[in-house]
Amino acid sequence: MVLSHQLASWYRVLSHKGLTPLRWLWAWVSITYFGSTMLVRAITPSSYGPETRANLVKHVYIDTAPILGWFSALVALLTLIITRIVVVTAYSYGLSQYALELLVRVLMIELIPLTAALFVALRCTIPSGAALVELRTVGHFRQLRRQGLDPVTIEVLPRLIAGVFACITLAALSSFVAMVVAYLAVYGPNVAGLQSYTRMFGNVFEPMTSLIFVLKTLFFALAVSVIPMASGLNNVEADRSRESAALQGLVRMFGVLLVLEAASLVGNYI
Repeated sequence: MVLSHQLASWYRVLSHKGLTPLRWLWAWVSITYFGSTMLVRAITPSSYGPETRANLVKHVYIDTAPILGWFSALVALLTLIITRIVVVTAYSYGLSQYALELLVRVLMIELIPLTAALFVALRCTIPSGAALVELRTVGHFRQLRRQGLDPVTIEVLPRLIAGVFACITLAALSSFVAMVVAYLAVYGPNVAGLQSYTRMFGNVFEPMTSLIFVLKTLFFALAVSVIPMASGLNNVEADRSRESAALQGLVRMFGVLLVLEAASLVGNYI
């Protein structure tokens, strides 16, 4: 992480001189470098020592388990409301045969991955990134280094992996819940429409659309995990507060999510 500290020092010099474009560029260089190093650490078995494994289990549970139930309930309620609106509107215009396909495309392909990513970011990863600032401020990282331990592997890597896991898990579970609720809202508790519903799903989730959906969910998960952690770990502004790190992570992450969503729309519909 020597290069990371050098990047932070250069970034501080640029910020003091007020060179905003270079500050912006250097921030993204730092984030890219951080994401690359964390990817290497994540796939390296030697990174998972006893302390890292313990923190990983703790953060995976804290970031995922408490929110699964009520987030699924929220998605079910949202799906029910949107389904009724779409079905009634399509029926009034004589387009009822397209209602479910429109619902699946808008809700499951576009809204659910984005909603899950934003929810995990606001609930888990941005607070975790801000917590890293506090850990550095109180000297926890220096204490781990004096003990011969790597603070990035022990404190940062588990939070990042937990954020990716939570985002993918929420997106997958929410898609299943939305699929079931949409069917029940249209056909009721019977199997009369199961064949047509399955055929419609097959038409919507063709191979290319499925690939884009999976890649978008994965990149959303990486974006909402890597960027807040990088902002917390490399927070070199004059104000090192938790609020400063959270705001920086939120702005950068939101920009990346917009770019990814635009790219997925281009891939799906153009």
